[in-house]
Amino acid sequence: MADLILHHYLTSPFSEKVRLILGAKKLPWKSVFIPPIMPKPDVEVLTGGYRKTPFLQIGADIYCDSALIADVLEHLRPEPTLYPEPEKGMSRILAQWADTTLFWAAMAWNLQPRGAAEVFAKAPPEAAKAFGEDRGKMSAGNMTRLRPADATSAYKSYLRRLSDMLDEKPYLLGEVPSIADFSAYHPLWYTRRIESVRTILDLTPAVIDWMDRMAAIGHDVPEKFSSEEAIAVAKASTPHSLLTDSTFQDDHGIPLGTAVTIRAESFGLEETPGTLVAATRTHYTLERGNERAGTVHVHFPRIGYVLKKAEG
Repeated sequence: MADLILHHYLTSPFSEKVRLILGAKKLPWKSVFIPPIMPKPDVEVLTGGYRKTPFLQIGADIYCDSALIADVLEHLRPEPTLYPEPEKGMSRILAQWADTTLFWAAMAWNLQPRGAAEVFAKAPPEAAKAFGEDRGKMSAGNMTRLRPADATSAYKSYLRRLSDMLDEKPYLLGEVPSIADFSAYHPLWYTRRIESVRTILDLTPAVIDWMDRMAAIGHDVPEKFSSEEAIAVAKASTPHSLLTDSTFQDDHGIPLGTAVTIRAESFGLEETPGTLVAATRTHYTLERGNERAGTVHVHFPRIGYVLKKAEG
């Protein structure tokens, strides 16, 4: 098996989700640190436009979005499973809620003025401004953001609901962690990192105990790798998807071989252009090529992404 190369940065919540899954499955991995804001020239060489964090590289295959990355890691190492029976469907639904609704309520709380001031306390004054402008461009007015007061109410409510789920079991859906736990954990992990806002967690002691159990899973120690080395790996490799579903599912009237673009629905609206080489029940795949990386396949989950024919 080709090496697993995770492109991430330390304070990225979704990266923490994937790092913890890698730890749970005891999969060795290589770590490439990427910038938290644009420009990201080496990222674009591999992804073609997708700029959210993290993404997983295996040879010349680039897997975007933590939901799809989780499926790839499950295929590579099925045990311990992220989708235990009989709650397999429930775990996916809860994970999708956690990665969207819970995440945005938590981040609105986390980056309220006092939280943001602490996060950027050791950075130059222009860093906070640059970060805010960068994240604003990623949504481009396409999503409704919670105001701090509304985020406070929502986040407290969601934490209570998570606490209720933990009344009689160690993890959200049972005796072992599922994808629901990894998805609900990462926005709370970010809260816990910020001293000025983390007291909200004290209202739900059961959630804190659960977070301790999740943190104890650990990441293992990755091998450090550079962007240049990762790009060289892509160029020396041939795309070979690990996604097992291959049946073409045409919901758009777009045949394989068509020049298309793919972008996220609501956040990270930059388009990735390429040739559509797979459109299955669960994912899309684009083929792309450039001088530095050679031919790569860039994979996206179907849910949460918009496919359309390329203009012109």
